[in-house]
Amino acid sequence: MDLNQVRHVRRFNRTVTRRVGALEDSYLQRGRPLGEARLLFEIGRDGADIRTLRDRLGLDSGYLSRLLRSLEAQGLASVRPDAADARRRRVALTETGRAEFDAYDGLSDDLAQSILAPLADEQRARLVAAMGDVERLIRAAAVEIRPETPTNADARWCVARYFEDLATRFETGFDAARTNPASGTEFAPPAGLFLVASLDGAPMGCGALRRIDDRTAEIKRMWTAPSARGLGIARRILRALESEARRTGHGILRLETNRSLPEAQALYRSEGYEEVAPFNDEPYAHHWFRKRLG
Repeated sequence: MDLNQVRHVRRFNRTVTRRVGALEDSYLQRGRPLGEARLLFEIGRDGADIRTLRDRLGLDSGYLSRLLRSLEAQGLASVRPDAADARRRRVALTETGRAEFDAYDGLSDDLAQSILAPLADEQRARLVAAMGDVERLIRAAAVEIRPETPTNADARWCVARYFEDLATRFETGFDAARTNPASGTEFAPPAGLFLVASLDGAPMGCGALRRIDDRTAEIKRMWTAPSARGLGIARRILRALESEARRTGHGILRLETNRSLPEAQALYRSEGYEEVAPFNDEPYAHHWFRKRLG
């Protein structure tokens, strides 16, 4: 890791936390620290599931519970069992909490305007564009990629969304019953590997590896949720699958894709995959690729 890059990140963090008032005991002069204010904002007017809040904010259960108890003690929020699932809990803002939400909303606009106001129009545009880049890259860095069993709920959710995506994008639609079969056990160790990418606790993509023979393995189920595209998830999953193939002694990787997926073709070519003659009779494939692993 480049130490100069580390120093730049730390300096940026110090600048932002000071400028937005994150160090103050009374964030935006409303009498509570940033953690409580942010939690109130994330609960929002519609309320929220506590597990979702924990994942979205990256908080451990104990700290989140303390924040919630504080908001309850202030009369700003109430926690109740979820009407649809008693095992889960939801938090909602009280009438006082909704008024406080509105106050924070207005003051947050004022803070943003105070940052932009001293700048010339061209500087404002540069700052907003740079903030967009920073946000996307920080989101990309927050993506977690982990192995899962193919029967895991997140894995099954990703595969279902993947098939729905193909049905929308393929010229002839997509019928899972017509494609070459690939059972879940083929993607489970020791025969293969199934990876799930998640962001803020929600699944955002997947990819799988299965063994063909002692030398060859195959990439399957490569998919990224539309809301997470542009974060480099597919490339990270592909490289992780390649690492697993190397670890298990497979020197050749192969895959196929449809002509309606030009971004997939571009990814594979940029990662060193070469187009080859068809190696199977997959009815939805138009391009077949292979890569020799070094």
